[in-house]
Amino acid sequence: MLFLPREEGQGLVEYALILVLVAIVVIAILLLLGPIIGSVFSNVSSGLGN
Repeated sequence: MLFLPREEGQGLVEYALILVLVAIVVIAILLLLGPIIGSVFSNVSSGLGN
């Protein structure tokens, strides 16, 4: 029981690190696939316009 606050703090730090890593991966994927996704939406938009 004496170490409970310390363990909770470690858990929060671990969750924060996981969230940061997931955010970095998502940003990297969006940067890599962003132009491809944009061109797909552009093609769909122009296809619907015709």
